[in-house]
Amino acid sequence: MMKTSEQLSRRVGVSAACETVGVPRSSFYRARQPKGEPTPRPTPQRALSVEEKAQVRQTLNSERFQDCAPRQVYASLLDEGTYHCSWRTMYRILDEHQEVRERRNQLRHPKYSKPELLATGPNQLWSWDLTKLKGPVKWTYYHLYTILDVFSRYVVGWMIAKRESAVLAQELIRDTCEKQGIQPDQLTVHADRGSSMRCKTVALLLADLGVTKSHSRPYVSNDNPYSESQFKTMKYRPDYPQRFGSIQDARTWARSFCRWYNNDHHHTALGLMTPAVVHHGQAEAVREQRQRVLQAAYAAHPERFIRGEPRPPSLPKEVWINKPQS
Repeated sequence: MMKTSEQLSRRVGVSAACETVGVPRSSFYRARQPKGEPTPRPTPQRALSVEEKAQVRQTLNSERFQDCAPRQVYASLLDEGTYHCSWRTMYRILDEHQEVRERRNQLRHPKYSKPELLATGPNQLWSWDLTKLKGPVKWTYYHLYTILDVFSRYVVGWMIAKRESAVLAQELIRDTCEKQGIQPDQLTVHADRGSSMRCKTVALLLADLGVTKSHSRPYVSNDNPYSESQFKTMKYRPDYPQRFGSIQDARTWARSFCRWYNNDHHHTALGLMTPAVVHHGQAEAVREQRQRVLQAAYAAHPERFIRGEPRPPSLPKEVWINKPQS
């Protein structure tokens, strides 16, 4: 086909020959090109020189114009009586250096590392947070501060106040550490990134007490799961009121709830032990007593246990916040 169009083009011209044969002119010219490396495109005489392109790029990236679009730079220079090139050429020069997007040296968000915290016993890792309790009328709230031992789930300290305050948080942490007998370099306290959690007064207090502080990543609620779970258990209690009549009512209810949670709530993650039993080191004795009860039940009716002698749920050996992937 190409050979026919080549012969015909000598007599009637390229356009007529390609139209007669039904071949695009681009294919005809492409077939006539010699095989091998493509011929470099010649630089037009009207193109900017290397020095002129460098001057245009330097102007676009200057402190004055680094945050302006090439159209704005073109118009501003034109009003001042200066012309380097068209704004389309400015775009092409920037594109050659991959600078069409942001050209400023902007501050970038740091990459926060995921907190990986381990507790193998009580008073090694605490988690603290606060939640709002609805007051007697709309738009009124009381703030419940809660410090939770991650290993035992024991509420080691709590407080209800009318506002969120770094000073109140500092007092609660200090009093709780004294009550639990915390020694320097014994404890890590984990919290989210609220204002009272990240304040300087709390940070200085923890440093004075020899307590390591840890914070969740921004906008990551899973980094503080134990406090969030405890708040959910609290607000799903059958007697949790829709609103509290006063701050005294809120404190009375919270005192009763914390007493129930620590001493009567059989936690699934603790082998159905209560937080108080695990926190005060009584878990093994309670588990042995449960084992004796199950052995007696098995001896009386072994046919009721199709999987053999039952055993009470085991206790956790360690508790993690964000356990590393093995």
